[in-house]
Amino acid sequence: MISIEYLYLMLGCFVVTWIPRILPFAFAKKMQFPEKFRLFLDYLPLCILAALLVQNLLSVPTGKAPILNIQETIACIPALIVGIYTKDLIKIVVTGIIAIALIRFFV
Repeated sequence: MISIEYLYLMLGCFVVTWIPRILPFAFAKKMQFPEKFRLFLDYLPLCILAALLVQNLLSVPTGKAPILNIQETIACIPALIVGIYTKDLIKIVVTGIIAIALIRFFV
């Protein structure tokens, strides 16, 4: 049986997670941003994806220099090629998933 405190905790976690992720979009739809700021915002998805990519390509042991993850780097090559030719995010992601799956299966 789930206690009422647990349900309150889950509801609180939902609200705390929801507010910073959803609320800005609700306000941003009603606002007009200057052209330079809108141009800046257009680059955010690319920057976020690049940060996630670099985070997965590198391992950083405590107190040591970053180490390149070879399997993930090799899997990025076909995904990069598909990305250059198609510019379709779904095809890039599927290619990357298939590439890393094949590399991990055979290595």
